[in-house]
Amino acid sequence: MVGSNARNSHLLAHQGGWDEILLVAGPIVIVIALLALVKRRVERAAAEHELARESSPSGDADSNLS
Repeated sequence: MVGSNARNSHLLAHQGGWDEILLVAGPIVIVIALLALVKRRVERAAAEHELARESSPSGDADSNLS
């Protein structure tokens, strides 16, 4: 029984390097995905703002903000 636990812990302790790659690449992929999502949202908001600005009668939708 003790040998079985030692063998399992050794198997989990070292996986040939692929687990270390996941520990580095995983967060990088998550950050890249979040940046792409934020960029898409900002571009969409800017396009909507520009469309609203062009369609306003005065040509300046920001004039009502002050």
